[in-house]
Parts: sequence; structure tokens; C-alpha cells
Amino acid sequence: MLKLPLLVAALGIALLPAACSRLPGGAPASEEILRSASQADADFALYTVKRAFLPTVAHWPPTGKQESLGWIRASRGPKTQIIQPGDQLTLRIWDSNESSLLSSVGQKMVQLQDVRVSADGNVFLPYVGEKNVNGMTPELAREELQAALEGIVPSAQLQLDMKEGRNNSVDLVSGVARPGTYPMPDRNYSVMGLIAAGGGISSSLNNPQIRLMRGGRLFGTSVDSLLNHPQKDTLLRGGDRVFVEEDERYFLSFGATGTEDLHTFTKDDVSAMDALSISGGFQDSKADPKGLLILREYPASAVAPGVRGPRQTRVVFTLDLTTADGLFSARNFQINPGDLVMATESPINDALTISNLIGNIFGVFSRAGP
Repeated sequence: MLKLPLLVAALGIALLPAACSRLPGGAPASEEILRSASQADADFALYTVKRAFLPTVAHWPPTGKQESLGWIRASRGPKTQIIQPGDQLTLRIWDSNESSLLSSVGQKMVQLQDVRVSADGNVFLPYVGEKNVNGMTPELAREELQAALEGIVPSAQLQLDMKEGRNNSVDLVSGVARPGTYPMPDRNYSVMGLIAAGGGISSSLNNPQIRLMRGGRLFGTSVDSLLNHPQKDTLLRGGDRVFVEEDERYFLSFGATGTEDLHTFTKDDVSAMDALSISGGFQDSKADPKGLLILREYPASAVAPGVRGPRQTRVVFTLDLTTADGLFSARNFQINPGDLVMATESPINDALTISNLIGNIFGVFSRAGP
């Protein structure tokens, strides 16, 4: 049986060739990627991210799940409401004439409750018939109805109250404390006003996004953008549907990062430095700060003739975070949805792995005794 010193020496000699290559690990070394990219038959393109390169990649086609939704700029509307089909009107008619056509003896007022505005915008008034009030303000409609009534009952006075129907209401579907259908108090009702009426946005949503459905079209922006740009607080229209949802975009982390996982975007624009922070940073004992890699796949159209894009559809971006230029570039390099952020392992990690392995074996035999 081999003595302990001879066994350790034999193990060391057997493992020495591995120091010239690499032991299997959770992530490749950066030089392995560089070596692969330099081969003539490499199926990916390699780009070093520096300050001068940032304007170039910014003009390349987008990748991943990115919705190009427009948004409607804010404007100001009248602080009044307009009557539309489906609204309900309550008409109170006052008449002090003892021989009134509208009220009975001893009765001074008659009330017509919840008179619905028809699809063509008409309401029925006794002794007057159909009157069109579509598009009128409640005050103008009151004046028009009273003028028509005075021709029949000169002493009558009319009071009008309005209850908004479907065409003067909006739906707040999800992502808030109290979803539901909300009547519009006037034509100056905005998205933020609706969200406030719904109790605010759920705190559990990650980088919440606002979606507005109007007339068969979908508009979108983020809550963060809406809060920082008041000009985006658009006015609502009757029949609008608003829902708030979590940002579904994500990137992946792999290798010698703090966590290997799928990470949703925490804000509208995530830089390479943000992504590294979200994924837990580098593993101090393993990661090579000179080899932060971003793996991205472009559509075939991105490499078509005449298109500003990469040389190949598969692209590896490399950043050196040991230099000032690399650090600043990492803060300005944008992560796309679906990107893979990989922290490579330092080459010295192989020697450390071998040393640790021999040390562990030595410890086991020491505890076993002679």
C-alpha cells in the first residue's frame, strides 16, 4: 500500500496535465471564447464593447420580446361631461300651476327616474315626445328640454341629473387594488386619475406596464415613464380599457455570477452593469472580471445586405470590467430581452481547484489515521 506522501505526490502528478487545460466548471474561461471566435468556421461573431462601439450596436435591429407600442400624448379636455347613448337621466319637473298637465292636485313636482338615452341619442319627454340630446352637456340638454316643455307647460321648470352609461365609462381591468368599471366625471379624466380611483397599482408588480385598449388598437407605456413624463398622462375616452401588468421581459445569467437564473427586467432600460447587479455580481473566488460576456441571437433579417447589423446572427459581446472604459461602457450597453449574461471563470481557478482537491484528500487520509 502506498504511503500517504507518495499517494499525494502521485495524485499531484496525475492532475498536473489538467492544469495545462481546464477542469470541468460552471462557466468557460474567457480565452476559450476568444479562441473559438478566431476560428474560421466559428458560428458566432465576437465584439469587444468599448466606448467607440456603443453607437454602432445601438443602431442594430432589436432582439427578444420587445413590444413596439405607441402611446397617446396628454391633452386637456373640458371639465364637463357630454351625454351619450346609454346614459341615464333623471328629470325633475316643477310646476306650481294648480291645473298642471304634469302633476296632480297638491303635487308640485314630478320625477322621471333613469330615463335612458337611446342608441340614436333621444330621450322621451311627456307631451313633448322624442328630443335628441346626444353630444350635449347636461346643462345644455336641460335648457333644450325646458324650452321644448315650456311650449306645453309655460310655468314648468326642469332639473336634470346624469348617470354615466357604458359610453361614458372606462374599464380598469387588472393590476390595481380595485378593478372595475368607472364612470368618467368629465372629459378631463386621465389615466393617472383612473388608476388613483382604482386604489393605486399593486406593489407586487415588477416594473409595471400600462396597456390601453381603444377602438381595436393597443397602446402601451410603463408606469415609471408615465410618472416621469406628465405629458404622457393621456385623456381617456368612453369605452377605453386599461390594465396594468408586470414587465414580462427577462434575461438569463450563467456562469460565475452570484445566481444562475432567469431575471425579469426591473426597469425600462437595463444595462450590462445593471444586469450584473441583478444577478448577484461576480463570484469573487471564480469570476474573471475581464470576461463578462453577453450572448445574443439576432433574426436572420439582421444580417441581410444593406442592413446595419452584426456579421452573424449569433453574437458574443465581451466587456473588460478591470478598465475605466469597460466600466463606463457596461453602464451604457443595453441588455435586450432574452440575452444571456455570462461571467467567465478565471484561468487561475484551475490551479486552485487542483490544489483544493489534493488538500481535501490529504485531510481525509489524516483523519483516517495510520
